[in-house]
Amino acid sequence: MSTVPEINSTDYWFKVIEMLQQNWALIEPQDEGKVRIFFIDDVGGLFDEMEQHSSESAERALRKNGFKRFSDDPKWRELIAPPPKPFQRRKHPNGRIYSSGRHWI
Repeated sequence: MSTVPEINSTDYWFKVIEMLQQNWALIEPQDEGKVRIFFIDDVGGLFDEMEQHSSESAERALRKNGFKRFSDDPKWRELIAPPPKPFQRRKHPNGRIYSSGRHWI
């Protein structure tokens, strides 16, 4: 997990973790129709990622795990802003919380 992959998506998903803290996700297309979900903290730190079979399965998984599409939520768009690019690799204090399965259904 050293270099930052190219992430072109701007279709942010978010999950409120606690007051004034969100985790963000972006779905990026990969080869053969697969996608990769990148998880980013509020200040642009890329801390985890996982592969899914399709955009549809990634979106279902994000919803199932408490994420909401940022563009669909006008209330939250007034209160918070997505993390700034460029992203940088950063370790999460609790490790790879989503890809490890600890906080992922």
